[in-house]
Amino acid sequence: MAVKILEVRPIVVPSNSSVDFGAEIHNADVENLSEQGFETIRDALYNYHVVVLKNQSGLSPKAQYELTRRFDPNSDSYGHGKTLDAKRSVLHPDLKTIPTQPQVQVIGNGFYEEYEGLKNITLVHPHHKKFHKEPIPEEDDLAATRFFRWHIDAALYALNPPKVTSLMAVKVPAGRRQTLRYDDGTGEEMDVPLGTTAFVSGQNMYDLLSEEDKEFVRNAKVEYAPHPYIWMSPARSRSDGLGMVSDGLELPLSELPPIDEKDIKILPMCWKNPVTGKLALQIHPSAIKAVHLPNGGVITDLKEARELVHRLQRPAIAPQFVYPHDWVEGDCVLFNNQGVTHTVVGAFTPEEKRLFRQCNFASSEGVMGPDGKLY
Repeated sequence: MAVKILEVRPIVVPSNSSVDFGAEIHNADVENLSEQGFETIRDALYNYHVVVLKNQSGLSPKAQYELTRRFDPNSDSYGHGKTLDAKRSVLHPDLKTIPTQPQVQVIGNGFYEEYEGLKNITLVHPHHKKFHKEPIPEEDDLAATRFFRWHIDAALYALNPPKVTSLMAVKVPAGRRQTLRYDDGTGEEMDVPLGTTAFVSGQNMYDLLSEEDKEFVRNAKVEYAPHPYIWMSPARSRSDGLGMVSDGLELPLSELPPIDEKDIKILPMCWKNPVTGKLALQIHPSAIKAVHLPNGGVITDLKEARELVHRLQRPAIAPQFVYPHDWVEGDCVLFNNQGVTHTVVGAFTPEEKRLFRQCNFASSEGVMGPDGKLY
């Protein structure tokens, strides 16, 4: 029997788009993936950052788990850690685990009597009105939507950010599109598929900076809040989904679970691609607590730290730089979690059913800084 050759094709983007990342891979037999096939996928991931494995409707949770872990075989810890068990966490409602493959989570929208051993589950797609300070008016809700929360998949406390996340589209609602509004005074908006996952390149985020800012981000670090998804839970997001509004609503550290100082994450602003050596500006804007400056100083004023990070990141989420993936059932998307920032998008009716599987692992090595060291 002839072995099918994997075809890697750069994604096709509209003429008004400046997106320069993303690829499709055809003919991948993930259930029986050879070492050569995996190396083709890995090479594509670190060169294109977002890789869509097409026609994977038969992909089992076990094979999804094995493929994801293959990028980091020494890790078996879920990327967000145990924050899902904390009812105050902003992540708590979003994920359920597959009983036979607990490293794989189920996300989506709608009621399902049974899926992969899960019984009578109701999935709720995250809606921006539960997280943004100023939501879209109710009368515009289904026609318009927002970026929910730009982020990197990571616990950002105790565990290292995952190298790769896999997202498998099992059921995708068809047809309807929405207008994505920034509502930040710029008037910017985009036409997007319902329930898209939006990606931006951290490499482009870095490249767009002035030379002065590039030097700054190469030498600055971000300190993340302990138990950040609990800490931020009473606070609310900016309308562009890129970080939080500073209203002093974050939980005091005394109200968080026990904190071990050695588990607090202070990470470089820039992370180096292990294959290409190129730098990406990689910051989870909602979870930042302080900025460590190149001169040794520290910005501890939360509003000031957030304003600085927002100024650095905002140019790269302009519409022409955003890749809103138009999901098709059977798409398995792998993304370089240490090289892109992404967000959920969309406002659904209860009848619009969506079912996805997600898998990632806390990195066994940390992240590579601009100096080539692991943090």
